Amino acid sequence: MFGIFKKKSNEEKLQEKYKKLMEDAYKLQSINRRDSDAKYLEADNVLKQIESLKNKT
Repeated sequence: MFGIFKKKSNEEKLQEKYKKLMEDAYKLQSINRRDSDAKYLEADNVLKQIESLKNKT
């Protein structure tokens, strides 16, 4: 209940973005393979950012 006013950390924001990109890539997989691959690549870049944030702390 008290978490509604808590700001999200950069890591949490990146994790949500990663999840969204992976869902989009999965949906595009059967429609357009090139766009799906681009989404997977973008998601991989976000995952690398998440890992670099984890390594800094």
